[in-house]
Parts: sequence; structure tokens; C-alpha cells
Amino acid sequence: MKDIEEKFLDLKEKAELMLDLAYSSLLYDNRVIAKEVYMLEDEVDREHEELQRMAIEDAVEDRDIDKALLYVRLGAALEVIADSAREIADITLRDMEMHPVFQESVRDSDTIISSAIVSEKSRFSGKRLREIDLPKEFGVWIVAVKSGIEWIYGPGGDYVLRPGDFVIARGPRETEERFLEMVGEKVDWEHPGD
Repeated sequence: MKDIEEKFLDLKEKAELMLDLAYSSLLYDNRVIAKEVYMLEDEVDREHEELQRMAIEDAVEDRDIDKALLYVRLGAALEVIADSAREIADITLRDMEMHPVFQESVRDSDTIISSAIVSEKSRFSGKRLREIDLPKEFGVWIVAVKSGIEWIYGPGGDYVLRPGDFVIARGPRETEERFLEMVGEKVDWEHPGD
């Protein structure tokens, strides 16, 4: 049953990450991030199907149909969350204007999404995430890092920040400026790339 639990947790983390990235794509009007949400949604579809297969195989082995049914239902709920994130990102890809109510709720939110590029001079450069303990120091969590052409979603404590890494973080509005000063260069989304 351990494999199915790990698969479920991985699926859960990806669905949560997709929501963070989808909101980021919307807030920054960034098509690159929106496209990443679409790619992740394909992964979630595959993993959801694999989770269902694992649940059925476990039910056959253990004869524990209730537990298998629980995983199937939870997986389906995560699939709905992932689909919703894709729909949010779709707003950016279709160049639709954000609804004024949503704009207002984003402005009033205590939690915001920030983006920065790690600079050579950053005190975080060359350090593992667990060494700098961003949640404790700033109340900030790294949602994703783009290193070169590779995206790392929900990087773990062993991830080493490098100069040039593009970081997407979630945290309180009041610590954003200090966090961005420590990381490096704030990303200017005035002219988002495709």
C-alpha cells in the first residue's frame, strides 16, 4: 500500500502546484507559465490513471475494496483540481481579460505569488533550500524553479539555488520586498515571453 500512498501524495502536490502556477500565469499574464500548467495537466492525467490501476490491483490482492475506492475517489477529486487549474491558465493563453472581482480579490489577498531570478550576489546563491529556511525567515515557500530549460516543481530541501535560476514563490505580501532583495532580481512581467 506504500506505493499507492506515495503516488497519491505526488498527485496531490502536482495538483496544488498547478493551482499556484495557474494563478501566477494569470497574475503576471505569462504564457510560458500557463503552458507549463497544460504540460503538468497531462502528467496528472497519466498519474491519475496509474493511481486507479494501483488501487484496483491492491483491492484484488488485499480484498480491501473500501480503501481502493477511497483512493479512486480522492484521485478523481485531484483530477478535478488539476482541470480547474488548466482552465485558469487557459484565460492567459486566450488573452482574456481578468474579471474585476478576481482582480480585486488578488489585490486584497495577504498571500501573493512572487518571481525572481537568483543573482550572483544573492546570499541564497549556492545554498540548499533547507539551509536558508525561507518559510521560517520570510514565510515564503518556493513553488517552482526553472533552472536552464528544466522546471523543478516543489523543489525539496536539497535543491541548491544557482545564479540565473528563475524562482516562483508564494508568501505574505509584507515580506515580498525583503525576500526579493535577498534573492536577486525581481522579474518584470511587463513584457512576458512566449
